[in-house]
Amino acid sequence: MEAIGIDIGGTKIAAGRVDPSGGVQDLISRPTPRDQPEAIISTVAELVLELDQHEVIETVGVAVAAFLDRDRDRVYLSPNIAWSDFPLRERLETALSRPVALENDANAAGWAEYRHGAARGAQSMVMLTIGTGVGGAIIDRGSLLIGGYGVGAELGHIVVEPSGRACGCGAKGCLEQYASGTALVRDAGTLLSRDVSGAELMALLKEGNSLAHQALEGVGDYLGRGIASLVAVLDPEVIVIGGGVAAAKELLLAPIRASFDRNYGPFGKRPSPRITGAALGNTAGVVGAAEIARSGAIH
Repeated sequence: MEAIGIDIGGTKIAAGRVDPSGGVQDLISRPTPRDQPEAIISTVAELVLELDQHEVIETVGVAVAAFLDRDRDRVYLSPNIAWSDFPLRERLETALSRPVALENDANAAGWAEYRHGAARGAQSMVMLTIGTGVGGAIIDRGSLLIGGYGVGAELGHIVVEPSGRACGCGAKGCLEQYASGTALVRDAGTLLSRDVSGAELMALLKEGNSLAHQALEGVGDYLGRGIASLVAVLDPEVIVIGGGVAAAKELLLAPIRASFDRNYGPFGKRPSPRITGAALGNTAGVVGAAEIARSGAIH
């Protein structure tokens, strides 16, 4: 049975028809009208109408870059979209005239990698998405951890530098401030003594620029430290690294693994997780949202 998966991000809204094996057909997208909550609902409705014009697909899952309540009904807050205490699931179901399953975008991406991607076959996994910020997902024995209030697995906000850089969440020293794409571009600009864009930085990495590599290794070092702490608590089989910065592949994964080995310390005699890149790329949110809608409650 096909399902429709939708991924609402701060920049674009992506949608596609997803088959039971995780294959995506007719992937389409629209810019996110991030300051217009009602326009987002209308855009999602347009995408669904375009995808099921030949046959009505009743199963719809929506991944969203936001903090959701425990019941996956309302958005508490979204850092990049003008939602605050917004009844998103109800509004979507009214607009689409069918049930909707709602999930956080990093959780949806993690679920996709667990079912069809880099963690397929594992019993437990952690995913870190390295983009503008740092997102996370934790899955154990087929259950996605969302916490007591719905906002669990915010892995970008574990503290790696007490009294460190101020974070948008209100705390200081969060992993996100040292290991995100934003942090990478900032640190590379400092080393290069000029402003650089994400695209330019990736080009410099491919060219072998030593300062760009130094900045990326710094990100990898912090990620390895954070992962060491997560492994001590969660004992996952697989750590999956996704998001835009993961496009650097082994240039990022190698310093992560090296830092993890240095920081795993007294637990070193225990089995260590496999640290690998994500397999599904920018379709993970769409695939995960569709899978969550198809499989029902997974928490």
